[in-house]
Amino acid sequence: MASQKHHAYVPGYKQEHIRPHAWRTAKNSAAYLLPKLQEMSSKKPDLQLLDCGAGPGTVSASFAKLIPQGTVVATDLSEEIIIRAKDFASAEGITNMRFQAASIYELPFEDNSFDIVHAHQVLIHLDEPPAALKEMLRVCKPGGIVASRDFTGSDSYYPQSDLIEASRKLSKAVGKASGRTENIGVRLVSLAMQAGVSRSNIQASMSSWCYSTPEERDMWGGSMRDRLRSGGMRKTALEQNLGWTEKDMDDMANAWQEWIDAEDGVWGLMNGEVNITKP
Repeated sequence: MASQKHHAYVPGYKQEHIRPHAWRTAKNSAAYLLPKLQEMSSKKPDLQLLDCGAGPGTVSASFAKLIPQGTVVATDLSEEIIIRAKDFASAEGITNMRFQAASIYELPFEDNSFDIVHAHQVLIHLDEPPAALKEMLRVCKPGGIVASRDFTGSDSYYPQSDLIEASRKLSKAVGKASGRTENIGVRLVSLAMQAGVSRSNIQASMSSWCYSTPEERDMWGGSMRDRLRSGGMRKTALEQNLGWTEKDMDDMANAWQEWIDAEDGVWGLMNGEVNITKP
């Protein structure tokens, strides 16, 4: 059973710190789930989908557009980000969504409530991922799908930078200090089995992101730059004396700006994915 107290989301919810979250859509961040979603919605148009840790709601809204007769319920721990997701859906003219602040460890829904339960880059930020998966399974209907996609810890970029390498070490140290589960994308099958799922009910895959256009570099690199200049990552590094000074982080932030400005800059990340069928 999950403990009563869990770590907060360290990056926080300021727009400049989570710009990549608003870039995400079902197409670029949940493609592994879409064939199953389309198959299920063709048989049951009024599909019920729960999106856990929905953040600014761009992926949730993408789902809602794909199932116009269905309903998407978007949840997140933060009331602030839920309001932002609601405003985004309203601006997009989406009417088949509901929003609710909720912890993934204690979802406020009855057993067997949803056809699909989805989480994107959520388990990586948790200290007890199997407990979260168990809760997702609880609210999923028999025959339904629990889906999760998380960073594997594998990425590559160009041009290389000693200061960016230092910032990557800092990010990992902050994550460890904050209870984040590193390299979780390659462990999703194992975590699902720890949650009580039979291996035969787990379909695993991997897919990547690539940031290379000026807009993509500014979105990705800018969020990293701004997390180093202010916000939860900088605060945690200083408060917990992880070994980096304010000047160190300012220098790292400047290196990220240099990467953004590099016309030949490219960054790629690998993500693990699972579709779990609930018996």
